[in-house]
Amino acid sequence: MKVLRSVADVRAWRAGAGRVGLVPTMGALHAGHASLVERAVRETDAAIASIFVNPTQFGPNEDFAAYPRKEAEDVALLESHGCAAAFIPPVAEIYPPGDATRVTPGPIAAPLEGAARPGHFVGVATVVAKLLAIVRPDVAFFGQKDFQQLRVLQTIARDLRLGADIVGCPTVREPDGLAMSSRNAYLTPEQRRHAVALSRGLFRARELWEQGAREPQSLTNAVRRYTDGPGIALEYVSAADPITLTELELGARADSAVVSLAARVGRARLIDNVLLGIDLADLR
Repeated sequence: MKVLRSVADVRAWRAGAGRVGLVPTMGALHAGHASLVERAVRETDAAIASIFVNPTQFGPNEDFAAYPRKEAEDVALLESHGCAAAFIPPVAEIYPPGDATRVTPGPIAAPLEGAARPGHFVGVATVVAKLLAIVRPDVAFFGQKDFQQLRVLQTIARDLRLGADIVGCPTVREPDGLAMSSRNAYLTPEQRRHAVALSRGLFRARELWEQGAREPQSLTNAVRRYTDGPGIALEYVSAADPITLTELELGARADSAVVSLAARVGRARLIDNVLLGIDLADLR
């Protein structure tokens, strides 16, 4: 596997790579990232993963400095799963001196994570637009756990004609259901036991949907009941349209929904969701 540090190196590699699949990451890789790489390997001629802790998507009081960085372990994981190349640039290669251009996504970025983390999606949209311009992949793969991010990136790729198919892949979970996340490393053993209530609440909403429940409030109330316990500070629970991320109206009968949440468990801020009545493949 080639480790590439510069834009010039990536473009030279890309020239002979055929159909390319990109997996953008911030490192601290786990089995969820591995599943994205494996899909890229299966569906393209060459898979490349980027490892870049993007400073522009962190707020002033967030965990940019503390975010786990494990380059040697990450490179070994990527190579073991068949990645052809890893792009691991310094900050100045992505944001050169004088850089001031930012990509501002539209209304789909405004609610939920956009409201909770002002400026976050500007940073995400900007860095992914840069990575797509540098790598020029045919396909880029993102996990469902960051569902709003997936929809924001699908929207900007379409609107800006970026030339890559943005594909969502199912969330990979621990055996007890907790969504895999690099920030799970922040959890103490006791907090880890508390955190599983997040996925259990979402799974209960999915069970109600499968039993015929369609009123958004009944779904979000089920999540709140399961997550109203020790060690969990909910920031939001949402039942939204999975295409637009617009919150579903109270009393409405939904044909499809994404039920999502954000919560703090200790110093970890965790997000998760379940998709109801629609498949990831329908969201290209």
